[in-house]
Amino acid sequence: MGKEITLSTTGETIQKSTPYDFVGITDHAEYFGIMPRLLDPKDALYDTDFGRQLRDPNADTSAPDSAINKFFGSILTSTPAPEFNTPELIKSGWADYVKTANKFNKPGKFTTLIAFEWTAIPTGRNMHRNVFFRDSGPLAPFSAFDSIYPKDLWTYQEINRTLGNENLAIPHNGNISDGWMYSRNEFLGGPMDARYAERRARNEPLTEMIQTKGTSETHPLLSPNDEFAGFELFKNLLNVGQPSQLKNGYIREALARGMVLQEELRGSNPFKYGFVAGADSHSAYSPNEEWNFHGSHAALDDTAAKRLNPTPNASGDVAGVVGSAGATAVWAEENTREAIFDAMARKETYATSGPLIRLRFFGGWNFDEGLAGDENFVKTAYDSGVPMGGDLANRGDASAPTFAVWALKDPESGNLDRVQIVKVFVNKWDRPDEKIYDVALSDGRTVDPEGGKAAPVGNTVDVTTATYTNDIGETQLTAVWTDPDFDPLQRAAYYARVIEIPTPRWSTYDAVRNNLPLVESLPTSIQERAWSSPIWYTPTRDELIEHRLQEVTGESWGISSLNDDVEVIGTETEN
Repeated sequence: MGKEITLSTTGETIQKSTPYDFVGITDHAEYFGIMPRLLDPKDALYDTDFGRQLRDPNADTSAPDSAINKFFGSILTSTPAPEFNTPELIKSGWADYVKTANKFNKPGKFTTLIAFEWTAIPTGRNMHRNVFFRDSGPLAPFSAFDSIYPKDLWTYQEINRTLGNENLAIPHNGNISDGWMYSRNEFLGGPMDARYAERRARNEPLTEMIQTKGTSETHPLLSPNDEFAGFELFKNLLNVGQPSQLKNGYIREALARGMVLQEELRGSNPFKYGFVAGADSHSAYSPNEEWNFHGSHAALDDTAAKRLNPTPNASGDVAGVVGSAGATAVWAEENTREAIFDAMARKETYATSGPLIRLRFFGGWNFDEGLAGDENFVKTAYDSGVPMGGDLANRGDASAPTFAVWALKDPESGNLDRVQIVKVFVNKWDRPDEKIYDVALSDGRTVDPEGGKAAPVGNTVDVTTATYTNDIGETQLTAVWTDPDFDPLQRAAYYARVIEIPTPRWSTYDAVRNNLPLVESLPTSIQERAWSSPIWYTPTRDELIEHRLQEVTGESWGISSLNDDVEVIGTETEN
């Protein structure tokens, strides 16, 4: 809400420069509400052996049998301590949470969403989901102690929906799922079928682009032609000392795979995701402001020295240094639970790496060239096109789709370097593919026709003072762009990516403020960004059938003549 708070670990007072409009506190469903009770002298759990061990200032927290390690170890193995996992305790903790959220919910001013995190992490594989409700939610959350399988979480969601508790789930940290989050297989099982794909699409309309443990957009090894693919990558050790597999762990790859699966299964696209961002902060503070970062995991990184040089694990390995929190934006009619949830459900959302960039993205078939700069831009775009998260339809005689994008910088952050449109598609060999287009560039730059790239915007960051200047870049960028490589027979997803000029990373601010050396392995500056939810194009079934028939027979077929002929050909030959 932008008020000053005191960190319990260090006593520092901190305050957000720009308050949020809404928040969803997604605490872990496992042992929901138990930890505060173990620390409350008025609670019966306070005097348990476990509670006393947990509060012992002389306890060796590194010992395998320490209270804290037993506590978290049970979560990692999905084997709860029975005394802390009773329905009564969990319902009681959940009721307290809902009561607190309702207390601070101020429709039209500040909205609190009811949510929790399902923390399935078998053998270190991060399969976490954040579950959000449209109203005050159910009687209790669903935890990994109930099941580690996403399909069982979906059953919980579906049952609650029949009871009037509208909800949705958001996969988070796919980048550290060891290749399972966006796999074409069921979790720990065989290939997904049409039913599994349909349930996933229905229950999980969004996915998380970034949070303190890195980005899940893509990776340089997956997108070698993307010069901005290496942004805020996180080295994860899966709690077992092994790095997370790249394949099936990143969203851009998932967008393409989802379109392939939709065709193969003749059903739903299981990865037709809109984009959001998260914090994953465990210090009761959402540190999205790079210059105002004070750690994200309480006592684990409550000082600059700890943050910049994490403690190695028992094997001597060091996981990645965390980043600052991301932020989610929604385009909603009003600042209320219902309107925000509905915007999330229809995927009219975008993610940022922290700055509060403003971003509009529309797709259509006949946008005028000057639309993005028109005073009636938004109304016209809604009337004649679809917003981020939507589907392009009714192509008519148009030769290619046109996209309108508008981006405005965060006044507290850097100017804008460029706007890109990322196209993810299924090529003519039925293989996933991607292409990135610079559609708006600052400072009069243009794309080199030979190399296909634009020159870098420059870098004004002074690492000795952790400062930068906004004398490069633009405060606002707009574009109306038509896909020059459009193929009406190819499935495609388009999303906008807005990139700022370089600014100091939190680690540079931290080092300068505390007279500590810069960490050589960390970038001194970063280019913050925003990602719109995609807009999808799917060729009609008639168009695909007509194309296949023409390939097979060598003849041109009219759409209106297909009905009987398709049936005959389908029963007599493979084609």
